[in-house]
Amino acid sequence: MMSSMIPSDKNNPKKQIPEPFRDLVKTMNDFFTEKPVRGFLQSIDDLFKTPFPVSAGFPVETVETGKEYIITAELPGVKREQINLNITGNYVTISVENNELETEENDQTQVFQRKFIRQQSSRTISLPHAINEKMVKATYRDGLLQIRIPQVKGKVIEIED
Repeated sequence: MMSSMIPSDKNNPKKQIPEPFRDLVKTMNDFFTEKPVRGFLQSIDDLFKTPFPVSAGFPVETVETGKEYIITAELPGVKREQINLNITGNYVTISVENNELETEENDQTQVFQRKFIRQQSSRTISLPHAINEKMVKATYRDGLLQIRIPQVKGKVIEIED
């Protein structure tokens, strides 16, 4: 038989939490305080704390000046050695890769954790003509990668009568 008492006042014995509801509340509290769930929630927090660009990509802007194409990528928190540029035909691919090893030690609980983190992100930009990779210049300062690609004019062919 279930009671219809309101679960509000702990000091008043007439108004205690009904037994089935009390078990449900205890089960929910246990669920969110156990280590696997806390570990999962901590890993979600870690995901949002990282300054590294996420797999969805990073902002890239391409500007045509008439003489050259200027590609600018925003890569805050990324080191120069983590950036790779690849040119194939009329495509420029910017790849960023981060590999690091994290170690945590807690002497009180005798828990030792070690995890290898690998993050990778890339963007590919298409230009209207083939790129001469020998003429491409790239600089990286203050989290901004800038790639300058000269526009090459093709041969003009005259049409005969």
